Amino acid sequence: MHAYYLTQWILFFFIYSFIGWVWESCYVSARKHQWVNRGFLHGPMLPIYGSGALVILISTIGVRENPWLIFLFGMLAATVLEYITGAVMEKMFHVRYWDYSRQKLNLNGYICVSSSLCWGVFSVLLVRTVHIPVERAVLNIPLFITDGAALVLTVIMSVDLTQSFNEAMDLKQVLTQLEESKEQIGKMQEKLRCASEAILADYKRRSDELLTDYRKRMEGILADYRMRSDRLAADCRTRTAELVEKNRSRRERYLEQVDMKRAQKRLQLEELAERIEVLLKEEIPSKAGSLISEAKREELKKFRNSIAGEFGRMSSRTDKIYLHIASQLKRNPTAASKKFAKALEELKDTLENIK
Repeated sequence: MHAYYLTQWILFFFIYSFIGWVWESCYVSARKHQWVNRGFLHGPMLPIYGSGALVILISTIGVRENPWLIFLFGMLAATVLEYITGAVMEKMFHVRYWDYSRQKLNLNGYICVSSSLCWGVFSVLLVRTVHIPVERAVLNIPLFITDGAALVLTVIMSVDLTQSFNEAMDLKQVLTQLEESKEQIGKMQEKLRCASEAILADYKRRSDELLTDYRKRMEGILADYRMRSDRLAADCRTRTAELVEKNRSRRERYLEQVDMKRAQKRLQLEELAERIEVLLKEEIPSKAGSLISEAKREELKKFRNSIAGEFGRMSSRTDKIYLHIASQLKRNPTAASKKFAKALEELKDTLENIK
């Protein structure tokens, strides 16, 4: 193999990153039946392919005449690179931008046997066929032009990488908040259920008449809540139908789906808050003393403060953040997450509903 200058190595990296992007985008687009700009970046580059090509070229320097050794060395080097890259990205963003968990003989979902074999075949094609004309073309370029092109491409990719990194961090932040919201709402519902059961037990011990009256009032509250829920659902369906008829843009439909999910969560929180307020205002006297003890009353007030905090966190998630997330998920439709599986599926369902 010819001895290359550093800028020539950089050009090789960008060339094979572009070739990898063309292959991945065409393959995923064919499976999805629509165009998909594949990869972590916005631009037409997949750095994992560029890095893989460089690793293969370097690892096979001493065995270029033996295709079997090229296959073996290239497969091992590229597989190690793919595993490390996948593990580091999931550690940083809690999202897998490729996932082999459903493939046979995979290792932690980052690599699998079929992918490694493809890397081996790619290594032979690269070293014995593809790299020969690419090498000739790059070596024929004057060195001062090579230096300038490498600099310009590096700056462009750095800008793209910064923007894509920020979008990935937005996705991580929203996934974290959604998962925390689900957990907090579940905890508050469970605590409120326990508190309600304790109060019902007090009713039962003190007076059947008080218990009957309490149930009637709670049924009235629940009936009113169901009625308001039905009205809200009917209003959401009506507004959705009207907006669809007016040929809304895909972006507007996506944001409306997000708003609908926010409204549903707000309704859950409002119902919890209303039930807490009813319990706090309960002042029916009895011979046994106050119906609700001070300890339980303080616990209900803490629940109320938790609900107010959850409202604040929901308000902090802006449309801009959700649009950044949509961009990331459109470019990486196979993304997966162990830690935020439910929250990520909820975001994917929102995108699917507005196609």
